[in-house]
Amino acid sequence: MPETPEVETDRLREAVQEELERERGVFLRRIALTTAVLAAVAAIAALKAGSTANEALVLKTEAARLQAEASDQWAYYQAKGIKLAVAQAAEAPWRSLGKSPPADLIEKEQRYAAEQEEVKANGDARARA
Repeated sequence: MPETPEVETDRLREAVQEELERERGVFLRRIALTTAVLAAVAAIAALKAGSTANEALVLKTEAARLQAEASDQWAYYQAKGIKLAVAQAAEAPWRSLGKSPPADLIEKEQRYAAEQEEVKANGDARARA
């Protein structure tokens, strides 16, 4: 009588080893597929974020340009108002003496008032647009 049982374990060991390799292969494929999907999602998110950042920069630049344009228009409006005030101040001594001011002073005053109103109308139209 033999002291150890004679059971064929080589075939059993090979079967277990094959099963482990098959299971490990499926697991590794799942990990690889999951990693690839996550990488694709991350790439799409990065592209979207870059696109959004670029759009924000474009909008910021446009806002700065519009602000500068509005500031320029306001300065132009004020300049016309100052020229109108100077023309009225030059006309005032003539009127205080009871005399009629020179025609060029009256013409300047009317022109500056008209130009100032035109600038104001253009600014109002832009604000509504």
